[in-house]
Amino acid sequence: MVRFLKIAIPSFLLGAIAGAAFWYLASPLWIDRVVNEELAQGDQVMTLAQGQFRDADAAHKGKGTARIVTLPGGGVEVQLSDFSVTNGPDLELWLSAHPDPAKSSDVTGAEWLSLGLLRGNVGDQSYRIPAGTDLSKYKSVVVWCEQFGVLFSPASLGAGG
Repeated sequence: MVRFLKIAIPSFLLGAIAGAAFWYLASPLWIDRVVNEELAQGDQVMTLAQGQFRDADAAHKGKGTARIVTLPGGGVEVQLSDFSVTNGPDLELWLSAHPDPAKSSDVTGAEWLSLGLLRGNVGDQSYRIPAGTDLSKYKSVVVWCEQFGVLFSPASLGAGG
């Protein structure tokens, strides 16, 4: 019986730890976080730049529109509309100085600014850009996995519409 317990208890603990790690890392692959915020619109909202999200690679896919807009009361934000991206752990939305990032090193090799954790991997949402940010430096919006240093989806910015 003692021999059985010496094998069973460590096996159970190892299995529990491995199962928890697997759930933490893999569950975002099949569980979406849907957000549908009301985006500022109207005559007083001006689009400064916009672009379309695209797949970073076969495993990290994205679609939708990223817009940098001015707000009626002052301030600037990034708006994501018709947005979806492969879910993952610790996803953030970044502005990147790289004009057309295709791989993770393109993003980390250029200046970037984190706008915070991605609130959802599906749906319309907006992220405030800190006052005083020099927007002329940033040429793309990217979804970035901070935990693993991986590009999930880039959107190269062009002139506003």
